[in-house]
Amino acid sequence: MLAAPEIVASPVTRGLRGTASRPGVILAVLVIVVVVGWVLLPQVFAPGDPLRAAPESRLLAPSPDHWFGTDELGRDLYLRVVHGASLSVRSTLLAVMIGLVAGSLIGVIAGYLGGIIDGALMRAVDVVLAIPGLMLSLAVIAALGPGTLQISIAVGVGAIPAFARVVRAETLRVRSSDFIEAAHVVGVRGSRMLVHHVVPNITGHVVVLATATLATAVLAVSALSFLGFGAAPPAPEWGNLISDGRDYLAVAWWLTLLPAAVVVATVSSIMHISRTLETRTGGAR
Repeated sequence: MLAAPEIVASPVTRGLRGTASRPGVILAVLVIVVVVGWVLLPQVFAPGDPLRAAPESRLLAPSPDHWFGTDELGRDLYLRVVHGASLSVRSTLLAVMIGLVAGSLIGVIAGYLGGIIDGALMRAVDVVLAIPGLMLSLAVIAALGPGTLQISIAVGVGAIPAFARVVRAETLRVRSSDFIEAAHVVGVRGSRMLVHHVVPNITGHVVVLATATLATAVLAVSALSFLGFGAAPPAPEWGNLISDGRDYLAVAWWLTLLPAAVVVATVSSIMHISRTLETRTGGAR
């Protein structure tokens, strides 16, 4: 009788188990919960119009009335950061999904089929890896033009090689397992083998990589938006907000520092959760 494969437990369940004794993980999760709340329910956390100007309140320092202060047009910066989370985070999630789906497909095909197909796909991945990520993203944007969707595609394309290499390595590991050999003996082939035996056993490591990639994607999306390739002003994208405050650093430090602090806190929290998942699951190989 064919033995049931040993499927890797959910990385989220394993990674966050016992977090009551890990305050750092709890803090990181709370930060992500708040950011997700900003994305889903911005009017609950910051009711109002992030585009409404109030010239009489321009460049006010942070206070109980304006937690993050106001900008050069009198717009509430906290309001803009909260409402801008939707643009930044959704762009990031789309970018990670592009890299995850395309990279995983390439990695599974290369690792499972092997031979000439494996060699050709991996050489193509190596060529892409030879190009610095930011340069590759800028090249894609140059071809597609600026915009939120274009940034997501550009960052997603840059994430494909990492997913492809990790998924290929995990597919090769699973393919050489005893239960795969046993499945071959009893006649399991093709898509059934992939869906029921290979994919469930590589999911844990892919989730770990996706979590880490989410952090780098937040930085990449914000950087490209900072350079002016994201949503057009006055859209309150995080990178735009940081960029807009550069001209006022001497008189209004909060315009750049506080949106940047939100980005840093978000990225640091995601990376902390990713390291926890990696420790619990054995990491992405």
